[in-house]
Amino acid sequence: MSNVVTDLIPQRAPFLFVDKIIEREESTITTSYQVTGEEDFFRGHFPTNPIMPGVLLQEALFQTGACLMASSNGSGLGVVTKVSNARFKSMVKPGDELVMQVTLVEQLDNAFFFKGKTRVNGKAVVGIEFTCAKV
Repeated sequence: MSNVVTDLIPQRAPFLFVDKIIEREESTITTSYQVTGEEDFFRGHFPTNPIMPGVLLQEALFQTGACLMASSNGSGLGVVTKVSNARFKSMVKPGDELVMQVTLVEQLDNAFFFKGKTRVNGKAVVGIEFTCAKV
């Protein structure tokens, strides 16, 4: 199984928010993304106080989960079907490195139930539960 993100998921720049896989086990994966400040969304969110949008922080966790799904049997595209208990604890700014950990809690047929968290410098910035279907 490849550890190259673009071998595992179809997302590409400018909508790829996982740079590398740090560690992958059977039911847990840890990835990272370096926020450069050059991302296009910073032009409007917000020009004088750039903050990475919460929805994109969630997307980075979804992409991390998709990398874990790619190691399971069968091919297919992972699509998010449910998001719950999202908690945003801190802002992400240019220069921050996201370290994301996603754990597969349960798999039922083509449904994958995940818990994910993102940290910057060891400090929690996002926690979320989400479900994906492999279609």
